[in-house]
Amino acid sequence: MRFPEALTEGRLVQRYKRFLADVELADGSLITAHCANPGAMLGLNAPGSRVLLSRSTNPARKLAHSWELVEADLPGGPQWVGINTSRPNALVAEAFREGRLAPLAGYVGFRPEVAYGKASRVDFLATGEGRPPCHVEVKNCHLMRRAGLAEFPDCKAARSARHMAELADVVAQGGRALLIVVVQMRAEAFDVARDIDPAFDKAFRAARAAGVEAHAYVCAVGPEGVAIAEEIPIVSPD
Repeated sequence: MRFPEALTEGRLVQRYKRFLADVELADGSLITAHCANPGAMLGLNAPGSRVLLSRSTNPARKLAHSWELVEADLPGGPQWVGINTSRPNALVAEAFREGRLAPLAGYVGFRPEVAYGKASRVDFLATGEGRPPCHVEVKNCHLMRRAGLAEFPDCKAARSARHMAELADVVAQGGRALLIVVVQMRAEAFDVARDIDPAFDKAFRAARAAGVEAHAYVCAVGPEGVAIAEEIPIVSPD
């Protein structure tokens, strides 16, 4: 996914109220940008960090800019990290269209936002002749506390834990379910941040034990765009 226009560079002043970020631009002006990220953003919201913003062409939007990337000083060295949690679904859809998701090889349909479970909507329902429908849930990941290790979640994630249980129910009813973790940075492996959210860890383990498939993919992230790259292993705590 390439950004349609060049991103605007600035320095983070503060992120607050979860969805707002004050940014100082190169000309010294101060703007407020939309921060499409409900998480804690641990290690990603230090004042003074270099950030890149996209600009909406919709004149009706209250905030014209959206925070897309931050150059974060992570374990192992600084790197660009994608913080916009509205991007991963589009990245997965793009990778599916281009045939770059091996677990979904042979599927041809990829319908978004399909109702299932208890008043939930799965991110995608993959379909293909001679293949069982596959419920696909997408999670965004941008936490790194040890060099090379990406983790999820970065805060309590009760909704994500519920999704794991509902995917397990899909498998129990004879269907197929798949979790795709989109890591918007460079990493060598993925693990659950069980110290941050033991309940999600429990749900994640139970879902995998029930037959829910899980795959993690790192992204190539830079000022020009973000794209799913290679798969990385999921660390097993057992």
